Parts: sequence; C-alpha cells; structure tokens
Amino acid sequence: MRIVSLVPSWTEYVVDLGCASELVGRTKFCVRAGQEAERISIIGGTKNIHLDRIEQLKPDLVIASKEENTRKDVEACRAFSDVLVTDVRTIPDAFEALETIGEAIEKVAAGISWRSNIEKAWGKPCVQHTQALYAIWQNPLIVAGHDTYIHAAMNWWGIGNAAPATADGRYPELKAERLDVLAGTPILLASEPYPFASKHCAQFASAGLRPILVDGEAFSWYGSRMLHTIDYLKDMRRALDQLPR
Repeated sequence: MRIVSLVPSWTEYVVDLGCASELVGRTKFCVRAGQEAERISIIGGTKNIHLDRIEQLKPDLVIASKEENTRKDVEACRAFSDVLVTDVRTIPDAFEALETIGEAIEKVAAGISWRSNIEKAWGKPCVQHTQALYAIWQNPLIVAGHDTYIHAAMNWWGIGNAAPATADGRYPELKAERLDVLAGTPILLASEPYPFASKHCAQFASAGLRPILVDGEAFSWYGSRMLHTIDYLKDMRRALDQLPR
C-alpha cells in the first residue's frame, strides 16, 4: 500500500504501526516520520499541499483531518486516491480513530492493541484543580477554545480551560480587555503552531498572566503520541496544581 499522510499525528502513528515503508508522502510538519523520513516525499504544509506532487506519488490512501486540511484539497485528492478523513475533537474520538487508521492500512490487530494500551495508560479523567489558557498564536493572541482536542486533553489531565466558553470559534482571539478579567491565570505557551519561546513570557507576565512554555505536541497530537507524552502531561498537571493560589 502507498500512503500519503497530511496529518503529523497520523504520520507518526503509521510509522508506529510498522508501516513506515509504505509512507510515500508527508507534510513538512510531519517531523516524526521515523528513520526513513528523508525517503518520504514532502508535499507541502497541512493547509498548503501540492496536489500535483501527491497525484504523482500514486497513493492508494491519503490520510487527512477536518481540522488540519482544507475541504477543497481533500475533495481534490478523491479524484485519484481513496481518502480517509478524521475528525478528532474529544478523547473518545482519538481512541476510535486509532482503530480506524489501523483498519484502513490493514493493521487491524496493531490498531486494536495501540488503542487498548493508550486507553489503559490514560485511565479515567483527572479531577480539575486548576485552570489555564492555552495559546497557539501571537499577534493576535489566539487560544484553544472548548470544541477542540486540546481542550479535551487539558480537561482529561485535570487542567480546566480558562478560555471563555462564549468566545467565537474553536480558536478564539482574545483582546486585551478579556485578559484583564483573567489576571493571575496561567497561560500555556505552546511550541507549535506558533513557536512561543522564553522571550515571549515577559509580555504575558506584564499583562498579569502566568506564562508557562509547553510542548505543543503533548497537548495537540493524538495517535501514538498520546502514549509517548503521558509522563509529560502528568508532570504539567502537577506543576499547575502546585502554583500558589
């Protein structure tokens, strides 16, 4: 089978399912593509793919995501390949998609095994003792809203989402006046898609927030990354719980 993955999370999962040799195309953001990464053709970004490159690869399956890829690109890929589109917004969605991907690439038993291991490792949702904002972009400040996988992952590990539930869109922009109301709230500055770094912390501290740099993959990647980042997520919850109130 010839597979093109348009989703970084699923590229890593395909590799972990033992199908790295079947990956013929990936995005430039698929940075966890295994030891054979240099062999796999790069077909652009998640929202700026090169359809001609994908078609030339003659894939049997294109793996896409409603959140990360455009509908126009997905429909165009259907003209020359089977396309599997995932829509992961909750933790149960993520569990189910593990099996769906496994079935699609003829790794049914492995998909079931990965799901079982991840469900067991994640256990039951933790009690929430603290809240935080989760920033994904700067200028304007954009945060993860409540209808997102990031929100679901935060909640599961006991971190409430301080983004206003009434804010518009799945990834709302927060104006300065809203930050005034949230003074004292921790704000998680993700490493992706915007590369927040230590130089950005002072700005948020001056706005009355409590900035913390975090690994964006741990909160926003599903698939096998859910197993690889458990200790990190546990440690992050403990660190937030220990902040002075």
